[in-house]
Amino acid sequence: MSLGIYISVPFCRSKCTYCNFASGVFSASQMGRYVERVAEDIKWLRGHADGLGAVIPETVDSIYMGGGTPSLLPPDELKKLFFVLRQEFKVLPKTEVTVECAPGTLTDQVIQALATRGVNRVSLGVQSFVDQEAASVARLHTREKTLSDIERLRKAGISNINVDLIAGLPHQTRESWEYSLEQAIATGVPHVSVYMLEVDEDSRLGRELIAGGTRYHAHFVPDDDLTAEFYETACDRLNAAGVEQYEISNFARAGFESRHNLKYWTRQPYLGFGVDAHSMLPSRREQAESVRLATTDDYDRFFVAADFKASAVSAEQALEERFFLGLRLNRGVDMGRVRQEFGDVVTKFRASIDELVEDGLLIRSGENLRLTNRGRLLSNEVFGRFIAEERLST
Repeated sequence: MSLGIYISVPFCRSKCTYCNFASGVFSASQMGRYVERVAEDIKWLRGHADGLGAVIPETVDSIYMGGGTPSLLPPDELKKLFFVLRQEFKVLPKTEVTVECAPGTLTDQVIQALATRGVNRVSLGVQSFVDQEAASVARLHTREKTLSDIERLRKAGISNINVDLIAGLPHQTRESWEYSLEQAIATGVPHVSVYMLEVDEDSRLGRELIAGGTRYHAHFVPDDDLTAEFYETACDRLNAAGVEQYEISNFARAGFESRHNLKYWTRQPYLGFGVDAHSMLPSRREQAESVRLATTDDYDRFFVAADFKASAVSAEQALEERFFLGLRLNRGVDMGRVRQEFGDVVTKFRASIDELVEDGLLIRSGENLRLTNRGRLLSNEVFGRFIAEERLST
């Protein structure tokens, strides 16, 4: 089985008010140092995987550079990262290579660097096509800049483009949300991701919402019911336009599903580098089904030395993941294949599955089990039923 590679690039022009990721605004001088550190880790890990109890597959068929805003890296630094990846791994000819970009950061030089280094997919963090909404959460682009960047990418030969949208931004209304959806569809991009705004106490907007304050336009954030309505509207509009839902937050035209992200949801091996990056690899040890690796989320500590924390995944944990990750997909979980992989232990979930079906959150069709429309809105409640209580409490 081929490997997916993720590289975290934690640099931003400005920190979005809703963001709780390990990213921030850093000086340009930090970027070269960071790239060198990531390159050292890429070279180091291949020779030290045995000691971590992990097996690294020989070939790579997906690369994803996320952040942060990778398109802020100078072209020469982008080239260095792709060079070391191809030097250390066997990257297959038709590998999907994605880079996350913020509209307004794509200079001609950056686009050229992407195109000449094999990037064939770009994910644009648009969030909203309404300028007031984007500005309210500290996004620095406009609708016009977004549309211009999409055309410039296409002219450079990169037409596999994803647009991110967020339902529930400050000032968002039914009318403005319909407008953003219409604009996304009108661009003809083959992939759209739709996320519902999360109230997270680790973000500035989240803390203000929890406190009931007015900073960061918090008092203009739609309520949960309206945000859920926006999500349902997105499902209806995008599916009707041929950009069909294949995962809770992701919609694509036929053949343009994100191959890299599908690795996460189907438990295929992937390897992460950079600040707060995660990996899942086959285990070298019989007592573990697989191994998860994690790097520090502390930017300064990241520079000290290679630091991959390994944790074994038991067969029981792998079974739980098989359900709560697989159910994210519209196609759901094939119970026959799960039984072949894990044996009769799947019966431990029989009562929970029966209850979720009775509550209208899951639907059973032969051997297939999948979320209902209502189940997608309450997916965290569903997934919690497949996680052992001791892990839910940690």
